[in-house]
Amino acid sequence: MFRPLFVILCCWAAAGHAVDDRILVLGDSLSAAYGIRLEQGWVALLEARLSAQGYRYRVVNASISGDTSRSALTRLEGLLREGPPAIAIVELGGNDGLRGIALDEFRANLDQIAARLVTAGSRVLLIPMRIPPNYGPAYAQGFEQIYRDVAQGCGAVLGDFLLEDIALRQELMQEDGIHPRAEAQTLMLDRVWRSLEPMLAAQPLAADG
Repeated sequence: MFRPLFVILCCWAAAGHAVDDRILVLGDSLSAAYGIRLEQGWVALLEARLSAQGYRYRVVNASISGDTSRSALTRLEGLLREGPPAIAIVELGGNDGLRGIALDEFRANLDQIAARLVTAGSRVLLIPMRIPPNYGPAYAQGFEQIYRDVAQGCGAVLGDFLLEDIALRQELMQEDGIHPRAEAQTLMLDRVWRSLEPMLAAQPLAADG
C-alpha cells in the first residue's frame, strides 16, 4: 500500500535517529557572536543559563557569520547526520533581506529548513528578522509575513525579534550599526528565553546533588 512520504520520513526519524539532548542553534552573525568574544554571545549565555537552572541540554552553535537561508539549508543535512536535536533554534534571514533575495526563494528555503527539522523529530523555535524600511513596504511586510507563515505551516514556535529595543540604541550596537555589542547579549537571550523556556519542559530538570 502507498504510504505518504511524510509518514515514511517520520517513521524513519523515530526508528533510526532518536532525538537527543542537544539544542542546535542555526543562525548567522547575530548568533555567531560577531565582533565580540564567543563566550560573550547570547548562545554561550544560553548554555550557562540552562546549566544554572538545572537543565541537561547541550547547546551546539552551528551559526556562521554571513549565512543565508540557502547556505544554511545546504549545511542542514550534515548537521542532522548524527541525529536530530531535541530543539532547533533557527535564526536566519538577516543576510537574505540585506541582499534583497527574492521573497519566494527565501520562503522556500526557510520552509524546507523548518520542515526537515520538524519531520526529523525536533521542536523548532523560529526567530524572526526585520529589515530596514528603505527596501520598500511591500518587501519588508512580505519578509516578516514569511516567518509567520512558515511557523504556522510546520508547527514551529515563532519567537520574538532578536533586536527589539536594541537595534536603535547606539550604546548597544557596534560601529557598523548592524551587530550588537556584548552589553546587548543578555537582552537578546531574554527574548529567546521567553519562547524557549516553555519548550524545555519536555526534559526534566537535573536531580539535585
